[in-house]
Amino acid sequence: MIDERDRVIIDMLTKDARTPFTEIAKVLGISETAVRKRVRALEEAGIIKGYTVKVNPAKLGYNLVSITGVDTKPEKIFEVAHKLKEFEFVKELYLTSGDHMIMAEIWAKDGEDLADIISNKIGKIDGVTKVCPAIILERLK
Repeated sequence: MIDERDRVIIDMLTKDARTPFTEIAKVLGISETAVRKRVRALEEAGIIKGYTVKVNPAKLGYNLVSITGVDTKPEKIFEVAHKLKEFEFVKELYLTSGDHMIMAEIWAKDGEDLADIISNKIGKIDGVTKVCPAIILERLK
């Protein structure tokens, strides 16, 4: 389905979604038009699903980022997940297997804000049985 050139394109765009097609073309030794066609084909195949911006939460006033496990009553998992998706402080949300049923990336201004989010927002959702935050100290990759 995809070849080595497509993998290079994906790798370069994953590292920097703003990489000019001319730069990708030079690396691959093909024309910019060929790169555009390949990218369009990758988008149409659903391999490239979109482009995004990486934001530094601290620069926006969010000094704590937490990866938070949320456990629910089994029959409430989808209802809880739907409610979590609505919160602005939840930046990423996953249904998972393993230690927790749901994992959420939460941005908070400080410890007090995180405590309020956990206790008064997530903890009060009907069906939530346990909330387990892990504060990210440093992003390595």
